[in-house]
This record gives sequence, structure tokens and C-alpha cells, in this order.
Amino acid sequence: MSESEILEKLKAIFSDTFEIDIQNITLETHLFQDLDLDSIDAVDLAIKLQTMTGKRIKPEDFKAVRTVGDVVGTVRTLLAA
Repeated sequence: MSESEILEKLKAIFSDTFEIDIQNITLETHLFQDLDLDSIDAVDLAIKLQTMTGKRIKPEDFKAVRTVGDVVGTVRTLLAA
């Protein structure tokens, strides 16, 4: 799956799950400052990513995630494993 395909899937997740306007989402978008997500939202996002990839996300792998680009990188790593 390419970076742009992952980004499009993430935009759908942000829109459907968090009711965020996808026009506001770029790779540089900060999850907590720009999208106003909190720690519970981060858990929800991790669960959605596990469903999307079919792989379990370790909490330590997700702690460093701050931007949409970080999420894309995490998904690419999971898919490559």
C-alpha cells in the first residue's frame, strides 16, 4: 500500500470516527494540537489501525506518533512486517 493510499484511508477514519474535515488533514497535521485528539481518541485510532492492517500495534510503537505522517509511517511499518 502506498503512502497516498494509506493517507486516504486515514482521512476516511478521521472523518468517520472523529468527524474531522478531511480538508484539514496533511502529513504535517499534528494529531493533538491541530486535530484536537486526546489520549482516548489515540486509543480509538490505534484500534482502527489494527483493523485496517490486521496487525497488533504495540503501545510503545504508538507513543512517538504525533503527526498524520507518523501514523502513515507506523502503518507502513506494520504492513511491511
